[in-house]
Amino acid sequence: MSWVKYNEESPFPIQNLPYGVFHKNGEDPSTARCGVAIGDQILDLKVLQDLGLVLKTSKCFSSPSLNEFMSLGRKIWQQVRTELTELLSTSSPTIRDNQDLRKNALINQSDAILHLPARIGDYTDFYASIDHATNMGKIIRPNEEPLKPNWKWLPVGYHGRASSIVISGTPIRRPNGQLNPPNSPTPSYGPSRRLDYELEMAFFIGPGNELGNPITIGHTKDQIFGAVLMNDWSARDVQAWEYIPLGPFNGKNLGTTISPWIVPIDALEPFKVQGAKQDPEPLGYLKENEPSHYNIQLQVLIKTPNMTSGEVVATSNAKHLYWSWNQMVAHHTSTGCNLRPGDLLATGTISGPDASSYGSIMELSWAGQKPFKFSNGDTRGWLEDGDEVTLTGYCQGTGYRVGFGSAVGKVLPAHSLE
Repeated sequence: MSWVKYNEESPFPIQNLPYGVFHKNGEDPSTARCGVAIGDQILDLKVLQDLGLVLKTSKCFSSPSLNEFMSLGRKIWQQVRTELTELLSTSSPTIRDNQDLRKNALINQSDAILHLPARIGDYTDFYASIDHATNMGKIIRPNEEPLKPNWKWLPVGYHGRASSIVISGTPIRRPNGQLNPPNSPTPSYGPSRRLDYELEMAFFIGPGNELGNPITIGHTKDQIFGAVLMNDWSARDVQAWEYIPLGPFNGKNLGTTISPWIVPIDALEPFKVQGAKQDPEPLGYLKENEPSHYNIQLQVLIKTPNMTSGEVVATSNAKHLYWSWNQMVAHHTSTGCNLRPGDLLATGTISGPDASSYGSIMELSWAGQKPFKFSNGDTRGWLEDGDEVTLTGYCQGTGYRVGFGSAVGKVLPAHSLE
């Protein structure tokens, strides 16, 4: 238990302690530094580090990103987690009984502005949900097998655009792009008519590896710093025309939203579960001997311009992934590709086995063929201007939750072509 007060449904109890980057309202953004969420507060790690209360051998928490801390490795992450847990525990008077220190070290989250938590050098998006991949195959290639022959042998992925990853709350502008609708003799240029969200999770890399030295499956868990929610906004019509033969490009680089708080990998340990049986058995470099999926409950809400609050359109779970986070790291580096601190790897859309758990509008409306209706009568086949999408997620413990907060984005109209 903690002396910081919060209820059982708070996403940020002492069992979580997610990391982020912030500055206080009224401060210059250049003062951004690292913090930890606890209840509805932020614990200023720079203040604690300057006083020698956490990780006294470093000044990494004065940085406007978590990259340096990520680079220090899991033993240091665990050391700091232990130090923070002790300082925030009910029995510890160090901050609790020091009014000046409490005033300086604790900030209401409502009085803070959150930043991207890391400098993201590289970003890779996988395609790891078998239910999503199967649905997409049925929609795009209705007369073929939905999964390509390689899909069950390796985690399929592509390199995304790190520069357009944005923090929750950043609006997303509908893109203009080259389109080639069915029965059109030539392509045209204009606003995407098939804008979609994707319910994903993503995880940050810690120390990384040197070029030429793969990270083996037994060592991948020490490379994963923590995880966030991700909305990989997608212009399906732009993507459909451009992706052959080299894969996604402009249909995917319009913006990618992540939640601001990185939930540490050690906070997720109690929620590990066995994933789906992998058949055929993975090749040796991808074979795992222990559970490495996570029971993370996920939800998508959409608020149209005619609503006062969002309405749930899908409920899924990270345990539905076919390929694990560890397998993604092992495969990514199997060629000797080097990962660096702050690199971001995403799961791809996380869909479950039934329509209520589909993680994209592409699936929910079956590519716009079956628009769905909200309780107020609004219908959607694709996202419309003014729609706001919110992703949430949490792990349910006994009497507490380990939550991810939310990843929110609102669709703005495309720029005029005139």
